[in-house]
Amino acid sequence: MANEVTVPILPCASIDETAEFYTALGFTRTYHQTKPNPHMVVERDDLALHFAGINGFDPAVSYASCIVVVDDIGEIYEAFAAGMRATYGKVLLSGIPRMTRPRRRKNIGGLSGFSVVDTGGNWIRFFPRKGDAAVGRPEPGRLGKVLENAVVLGESKGDHVQAAKILDGGLRREAATATALEVFEALVYRAELAARAGEDPEDFLARADAVELTGKDRALAAEAVASVEDLRRTPPSRDADSSQR
Repeated sequence: MANEVTVPILPCASIDETAEFYTALGFTRTYHQTKPNPHMVVERDDLALHFAGINGFDPAVSYASCIVVVDDIGEIYEAFAAGMRATYGKVLLSGIPRMTRPRRRKNIGGLSGFSVVDTGGNWIRFFPRKGDAAVGRPEPGRLGKVLENAVVLGESKGDHVQAAKILDGGLRREAATATALEVFEALVYRAELAARAGEDPEDFLARADAVELTGKDRALAAEAVASVEDLRRTPPSRDADSSQR
């Protein structure tokens, strides 16, 4: 057979709360069923997500996830970020719901991806259809490799606690001999992990500010530079998600 279509149905505690969240991201609710079981569909262009409302469901312990492949990671991230700022006054960086920034990941060939963790605790993982993330970037040194491992833990596994631990160790051991680019990117990601844990990221941001970058470095670190701006606009959340995924 051919032309099969798979439609996963993701869990949530509240159909209405989930609809409100996705509306902020530019989706439209195109289907809503209350009986015999709560079921909803939200759509944005060619992307459709299905949800089932489950009484007593706890988003903090959800392991549900799906992958969305897109042509332009930056375009859809910026659209979601603009929607969050318009609705919530900020990009949601911690707690549930939240969104991570696009980051290169060694487990997807160095391409950039980001995740939306919605009100049901579902991880909607966005990856590019194609691209060459390695163009113009030097081979990672020791600190760069530590950062790569931390990103896999923090972004793919969702374990920001362990990611912070290994990054702290890497910064202690390698910062003195690492390149300015690697130190800057490591400190900015450590600041993101602090914000995700509901902690004040300013100490790490101040250390990142002190790193002297060349014009080329700053261009290569464009994602990290943008992250600094978001972190400074967004105070840490007191109800940050402490679960490890």
